[in-house]
Amino acid sequence: MTEYDYGINNISMISTHGYFDPVPQLGRTDTGGQVVYVLELAKALSTSGISVDIYTRWFDRSARQIDPLSGYPDVRVIRIPAGPWEFIPKEEIYDVLPELAGNMVAFIRQNNLAYDIYHGHYVDGGIVTLDVAGEFDKPSFFTAHSLGAWKKEQMQGDPEEMEKKYRFRHRMAEERRIFESVTAQSVTTQLQKEKLHELYDFKSDNVTVISPGVDVHTFNLPELETEKTAGEQQNRYIFCLSRIDANKGHDLLLHAFDIVRKRISDVSLIIGGGSPDPQERELKVFSVMRKIIKQNKMDDRVQIIGYVPDNKLVGLYRQADLFVLPSIFEPFGMTALEAMACGTPVVASKFGGIRNVINTGKNGLLVDPSDAGEFADAITKLLSSKSLAEKLGIEGYHTIQKFFSWEAIAGKHLEFYDKFMS
Repeated sequence: MTEYDYGINNISMISTHGYFDPVPQLGRTDTGGQVVYVLELAKALSTSGISVDIYTRWFDRSARQIDPLSGYPDVRVIRIPAGPWEFIPKEEIYDVLPELAGNMVAFIRQNNLAYDIYHGHYVDGGIVTLDVAGEFDKPSFFTAHSLGAWKKEQMQGDPEEMEKKYRFRHRMAEERRIFESVTAQSVTTQLQKEKLHELYDFKSDNVTVISPGVDVHTFNLPELETEKTAGEQQNRYIFCLSRIDANKGHDLLLHAFDIVRKRISDVSLIIGGGSPDPQERELKVFSVMRKIIKQNKMDDRVQIIGYVPDNKLVGLYRQADLFVLPSIFEPFGMTALEAMACGTPVVASKFGGIRNVINTGKNGLLVDPSDAGEFADAITKLLSSKSLAEKLGIEGYHTIQKFFSWEAIAGKHLEFYDKFMS
């Protein structure tokens, strides 16, 4: 595949919120699977001779404005100033987006840059994409990653408090405007496409399903069976990794594990994820977790390890007896795919996009995480049957290798762009 095949030489990706760096500190506020998605897609596209600039908001004066990716000379992170020199959570970023779009247009003109297409990610990136692509009369593409109406449907709590915290009405209005205005959009699962129709009454021929990918060169099977027990974690353990947020289901996991630990005495639970320097929202979730652990006297069986650096991640996946994804709302679930790529069996929430990847009983297990008994039974089933765990683990590995490498996903994006550019 070359640039000649598709006539695409330069792409602008736009992902405005979170801490977006060439080597991201995953787990920081608003910095998770979407950042990985955009970076890995950009890198895979660049191997086809395409230059990709990723635009994000510049709020830290110590960061470079133009930040190339090591080993990928055709990929850069470009930061555009907008609003105060401080981090702004994604729910509150809307007010600075017009300034960001204007400054981005000025930067592109001042530096004599030209892009064949603009591709926005998440609602804030989509808003900026419409403005900038329109200014240059170029095609605009969009990937929502998460849908406001779907998140609202899944989240629990007082409706007024949820609206105040997440600004659902504004977000959903902007999402609808983006859906109706972009050249085309991709969704990460068939379920998400169905939710577009069900929750937004939006149906169009320009919506394409393209899943996230996995770096199969990093996340793969251990070369030797002994590697499963050669790492730092010598005991059997269940592994959970995600951003630390209220919708990630850590409380549900802990209630299920309280049942599991009474059945199986030699297994522990390791919960990883979060910022290197946790802020108030994360600290509240950690507090809830620790309260549940203390109330149930599980201190000796549960470890909350916080931020996990890249050099520790693969080992934690590989050495785990199983991986759990307990989210009550999860558009996709990148960490589950990474675990599958390492041959680790997965028990995942059926409430999200991962259900389009996992065929329960064949390459993983799907559960209702809010049902502690059902969740605990699935975990117990895998911990009690080595043959079943190995079968699901190897089938999960083959699923990722065949369908979810970033090279395969980049190829699908080029076909997607080519189809709708005219």
